[in-house]
Amino acid sequence: MYQIKEKEKIFIYTGPDGSGRKTISKMVATMFDMETVLSYTTRPPRHYEQDGRDYHFVDTETFERMKNNGEFLEHVEIEGIHYGIREEDVIKAFENHNLIYLTLNPEGAEKLKQMYGDRVMRLFIYADRDTVIERQRARKDDEEAIARHLRQYDSIMEYKNQCEYAFENFDAPQCSFQVSEVIEAFLDRDIIITDY
Repeated sequence: MYQIKEKEKIFIYTGPDGSGRKTISKMVATMFDMETVLSYTTRPPRHYEQDGRDYHFVDTETFERMKNNGEFLEHVEIEGIHYGIREEDVIKAFENHNLIYLTLNPEGAEKLKQMYGDRVMRLFIYADRDTVIERQRARKDDEEAIARHLRQYDSIMEYKNQCEYAFENFDAPQCSFQVSEVIEAFLDRDIIITDY
């Protein structure tokens, strides 16, 4: 397991699908010189997703091989779909940045929190059920995928109170500003010097 150094921190965005986690995380990252680490997944890309930008899309055989080789820092299976964070990607991200961020489901977020404790800050981004459906339809997710996400909505929302912070995402710029304020206060308290 990678040993996090003194000034290194991991910020994890979690919450229901369609809550805007990735949008918020990207907006906030530009303010803090943060590097992202993408998950590997066995699910097929959605029509608006690109390999190497949103996820690393791999087949089940490749994922299993990576898992058996001990390449993943953490991995989970949700409704038959595998997700994992490759340890080497985390190490590489930390080579040039003290701060990294990931977008994970609660299972992945919980595993990293247990591994790294207070070096991990979990930011729970959520929206009400109707807003989530609306956003998923707006990005043209198929109805089957939306139904799958809605089956998980309530159990994911239960994780909100276990996270360090939770933000309702009505308006992305406003939400990203609130997240930025929390991160800034956290970094000031820890007196991290980030080279710009």
